[in-house]
Amino acid sequence: MNSSPLQNAAHSVHMPTSVAFIGDYLPRQCGIATFTSDLYKSFTGFYPDSSAMVVSVNDVPEGYDYPEEVRYEFYQHDLNSYKKAAEFLNSMNTEVVCLQHEYGIYGGTAGNYILTLLRNLTMPVVTTFHTVLRNPDQDQLMVLKTIADLSARVIVMTEKGRQFLKDIYEVPEDKIDVIAHGIPDMPFVDPHFHKDRFGIEGKQVLLTFGLLSPNKGIENVIKALPRIVERFPDTVYIVLGATHPNLVRDQGEVYRESLKKLAEDCGVKNNVRFFNQFVELDNLIEFLGATDIYITPYLNPAQITSGTLSYAFGCGKAVVSTPYWHAEELLADGRGVLVPFNDSEAVADAIINLMSDESLRHGMRKKAYMLGRSMIWERVMERYVQTFVEARQQPIALPGSPLAMLNGNGNGTYKLPPIRLDHIYRLSDSTGIIQHARYHLPHYEEGYCTDDNARALILAVMVEEAGLGDRKLAQLADNYAAFLNYAYIQGRGQFRNFMSYDRRWLEDIGSDDSTGRALWALGTCVGRTADKNLVTWAMPMLHQALPSLIDLPSPRAWAFGILGACEYLKRFGNDRLVKTILQQLVDKMLIRYNDSTSKEWPWFEGYLTYDNAKLSHALICAGETLQDANVMALGVKSLTWLIGLQMTGSSASSTGYFQPIGSNGFYVKGAERAYFDQQPLEAQGSVSACLAAYRVTHDAIWLKRATKIFKWFTGHNDLGLSVFDPNTGGCRDGLHVDRVNQNQGAESTLAYLLALTELHLTQKQISDTEKANTALTLLV
Repeated sequence: MNSSPLQNAAHSVHMPTSVAFIGDYLPRQCGIATFTSDLYKSFTGFYPDSSAMVVSVNDVPEGYDYPEEVRYEFYQHDLNSYKKAAEFLNSMNTEVVCLQHEYGIYGGTAGNYILTLLRNLTMPVVTTFHTVLRNPDQDQLMVLKTIADLSARVIVMTEKGRQFLKDIYEVPEDKIDVIAHGIPDMPFVDPHFHKDRFGIEGKQVLLTFGLLSPNKGIENVIKALPRIVERFPDTVYIVLGATHPNLVRDQGEVYRESLKKLAEDCGVKNNVRFFNQFVELDNLIEFLGATDIYITPYLNPAQITSGTLSYAFGCGKAVVSTPYWHAEELLADGRGVLVPFNDSEAVADAIINLMSDESLRHGMRKKAYMLGRSMIWERVMERYVQTFVEARQQPIALPGSPLAMLNGNGNGTYKLPPIRLDHIYRLSDSTGIIQHARYHLPHYEEGYCTDDNARALILAVMVEEAGLGDRKLAQLADNYAAFLNYAYIQGRGQFRNFMSYDRRWLEDIGSDDSTGRALWALGTCVGRTADKNLVTWAMPMLHQALPSLIDLPSPRAWAFGILGACEYLKRFGNDRLVKTILQQLVDKMLIRYNDSTSKEWPWFEGYLTYDNAKLSHALICAGETLQDANVMALGVKSLTWLIGLQMTGSSASSTGYFQPIGSNGFYVKGAERAYFDQQPLEAQGSVSACLAAYRVTHDAIWLKRATKIFKWFTGHNDLGLSVFDPNTGGCRDGLHVDRVNQNQGAESTLAYLLALTELHLTQKQISDTEKANTALTLLV
């Protein structure tokens, strides 16, 4: 990380743009399909540059001719396809899954196949429950409760839905968001404006729309029409919508024909118009625009959400409805008229009253339209996006994770994994090491940097010292050194940092940190390598560049330089120039500490940002090199505070784990600390500092802390997920609030390998001291 300490301290919360919407999808004729389509289009309108996609569930094996946003589909009765869909989403590095749940669209008992998909996901899930039953059977209860358990957040569209989730399904209230059904943003228009489109100028228009099925109660409106037409002969009742596909599949158009026969028998055949079509949004808006009164005469009170009601209400229509749950809530306080179930006379009375009283009707329309402004998709999507953000801030518990299974007793041992260099080889070429990766592949577009080549050179020297290197690594060490050699700016004592893949420098001078890290690498070459050629190259460059640190303002640059000087002085302890500059840098660090420290905040700055442990580490090493017990003690004291701040549980706890300061906001004194995104750099720096503290104090607690912090890489962390990838030998680029960043760049991989190599070296030194012949282990 090369930014200044506070440059990123005010990070905004990351808004997820890689969202996958799971549910039915158009052209499948289904209300959920329309909703999922509207939701996706609203989100991509909100985020035009998003990488959102749709994963659609099919009710027929052959699927549908989907639009391009449907990236994956699965058949509802094929259990294995649910697992494959989860694998696809995980591989796509999806940030949030937005699931639409309705009984009947997923396979298995009460739709329990969807649980297989959810249990295999590695990102947070936000579930919208379109149906919440008041009297579920045992299977329905279990499925919905389990979906809620596996979801980071759940959404319902009504307050009654929230109440049911709390009281019946025992979903925690703070996990539930109430977000209204989205509607198109229609102007408040005079219905006469659209009537000529359908040849109904001068008519009083009643409308019911949606997929046609017997539970809609349309018979009761047709039975009410004779009285209505007697009073208002120009009344037209439009029944808009295709017959439900399942009904057509089983019975054909028997139900529609029965309604036509009923209208004929009631003498209102010419007053009822059937539009047998699945309505697209533009066409629907015209139908709604021409409507005077909208009717939902449903027969069942147990309907928690009605999309058709939401559309009509929010567009400013006067509504007559039976009192199913959604209608009761939405039409309260004079925003509509409720009539009893199965009561055609009450339907007739309500419609005649509204047609007779224009002031009443238009006042009702205005109330509906004003409340409907909060239901337009733009407002609804703002709420959804906020829910997505909150979902990512609530880590999901993954069953079987290493963290969940951790139960050490504090007296065990930990066998270090071997050092694997295959990903370092993958990232390196004749120029140096590529700084970034996309997944495990080198990302050539972003080229190289001095920071990472300095780290890579340090690693190569330390692996050689541990006796674990090979000829290929030795060659690469020369390439890393050559990169630093080319980065050095003669006469300035500083280094360039960023280079493009075609070997063009992208700046005239690099960051203060890159100069500090380059000096750290030079000192390590002098102090540790057996390669005399490398020593001869590094010494004069260190002599020329080290004095430049005195005038730089960055404490981290000073710390890196101090570490380099201490490494150098391991070999040439009587070099007065290096020793003098080391003392000057230490003095600057002490001044910063004294200016900033307090009893509650014993630190060098009023904030904690990145590479924090390097500040303490530098003083520990400097105190050891200069034989200054006070400086050494201050380094240990500040490190004790820092590590205590970043470990869960008590200092004596065997189940605590490392929880570094997050880079998504850092930690400013007196403000709220950031817990994510956690960086491998922090774990490596903390391991290294703890090993230095162990070396100077001989207190085994520091060895235990170093080992425990290292285990952050392998899954002992907030998510219980391994940051190290055993398949590639690389280290992933950090721990987000809900997942691991799948990219495996140089900084992260070098951090893992540097921490591991230092532990191996410490283990070797312990073994040499104790002359042990048993298997090498470290205390945990």
